[in-house]
Parts: sequence; C-alpha cells; structure tokens
Amino acid sequence: MKLSASLPLHDLLSAVRDCRHCEDRLPLGPRPVLRASASARLLIVGQAPGTKVHASGVPWDDPSGDRLRDWLQLDKAAFYDESRIAIVPMGFCYPGRGKSGDLPPDPACAPMWHAPLLERMPEIELVLLVGSYAQQYYLDAPKQTLTERVQRWRDVGPRFFPLPHPSPRNNLWLRRNPWFEGEVIPALRKRLKTLDLRSGC
Repeated sequence: MKLSASLPLHDLLSAVRDCRHCEDRLPLGPRPVLRASASARLLIVGQAPGTKVHASGVPWDDPSGDRLRDWLQLDKAAFYDESRIAIVPMGFCYPGRGKSGDLPPDPACAPMWHAPLLERMPEIELVLLVGSYAQQYYLDAPKQTLTERVQRWRDVGPRFFPLPHPSPRNNLWLRRNPWFEGEVIPALRKRLKTLDLRSGC
C-alpha cells in the first residue's frame, strides 16, 4: 500500500485498523491491535495477538502481558499510556492456531506498516524486541538463536533490547536460563528508568 509521506499518524492508525489485507487468512477475521503516538519513547514489538487480546482489543491483555509488565516494573496505567509507550506487534491480527500454539504473524504485516509508523514516532529511544519474530525482522543476526540474541543484548543497544516472549509456554526456557532474570532484567529496568515511563511522572 502506498502512503503519502504527509499522512498524519492518527490517519495512518485509522488505515491500519481498517486494514483487510490478510482477511482471507484470518480465522477470526481482522481486528488489528496496536497503540502508538508521536510522543512515545518506548516501542514494544511483540508477535501477534492471541485470542484473548483479539476479543478485548487491548494488547498484552493476558498472562504474557502480566509477566512483561513485571519485567518492566510498570503498572497497567503506565504500560497503557500510549503517550509514552507504543505497542506495534509483528502481526496486528490473531493469526490462528497451529499444532504447537498460535501460528506465526502474517509475513505481510510488518513490511507494510512498521516503517510508516516508525517514521511518525520520532521520539522512540528504545525498542523492545519480544520474541524471535521481532528479533529476526529488526536484527542482522540470522544465524543466532533467540538465546544467543538475548545473551548479546549489549551488542544491539542502545536502540534495541531483545527479550524472550513472556508467554507461560517459555517457563522451561526461563528455568534453564536463570541468567536472564538475574542479569538481563535488572539491566533492562535500569535502562527503562532513563525513559521516565512510570505513571504520575
């Protein structure tokens, strides 16, 4: 889709929410879920909505979101303050169910919308890349595993910060990699303090 360079962000967001590009591939139909503003300083790039988020229309409105907010030490008021935090997943709509969980985000979504959205969010200082799909799209590290990318978080800073997906399905990974919560999460929280994201600030 060709977009005018002068299209304001609120009109672009309306276009995203009206998108029907992948309609024939979506089992529950299109319902793009995202949040963005020109003043946002943190961008969270996750995977794609699950069924609960599809139903509510609220990103990270599930147990994965609860864990992510705990990692970030942000309450819901701060997390959902889109004047400070943008949430733009790799796929905006629920992609359907596969054999071992939800299907991957539709590959057409991010190339179509991410660049225009980022162009209209000039204040973004930090991008959290949550899960493999976001990391593969934004980081030039095609041969690294998710574990390797997260271990080498310093190499992609200060712009990017790779994280595993906070889904309960990753409990085993977290148990096997205690360095993540012992070393990476404290570093992430320290970085977030520089962005002044807490509610009431």
